[in-house]
Amino acid sequence: MNRINLICLGVKDMQTSTKFYRDGLGFETAEKGDNPGIVFFNSSGSKLELFPLEELAKDIDEQNPPAGTGFSGITLAYNAKSKEEVDRVMELARRAGAKIVKEPQDVFWGGYSGYFTDPDGYYWEVAWGPDFTYDDHDMLIINP
Repeated sequence: MNRINLICLGVKDMQTSTKFYRDGLGFETAEKGDNPGIVFFNSSGSKLELFPLEELAKDIDEQNPPAGTGFSGITLAYNAKSKEEVDRVMELARRAGAKIVKEPQDVFWGGYSGYFTDPDGYYWEVAWGPDFTYDDHDMLIINP
């Protein structure tokens, strides 16, 4: 599990944040719209993702979203190459003492994912998607 593919920021205003990162700071993305439901930015190494804060909190736990409980709105992601790898990494995290917040399951966007927290409460998503591809360094390639 020695990689971080995505750093996801749960943002309060997608339009403002998209313009800030894309138009203001020059982060590269294929996204042309000003108010997308989700946006990925290509960068050297890990990718940066913006996702609405409330939706991110619900994705972690639909019944008890952590927003408003001190949840920072930041998640880290390990993107797997198979559903079986998701299960293996989640089990590795469990054995290491992680708190499993959401068991791996099929998700609305067509993939398979789960969430755990590390000893300091940082959220990690472990996810597989049918369209995920990787470069020679196991970094996620996000196609437009």
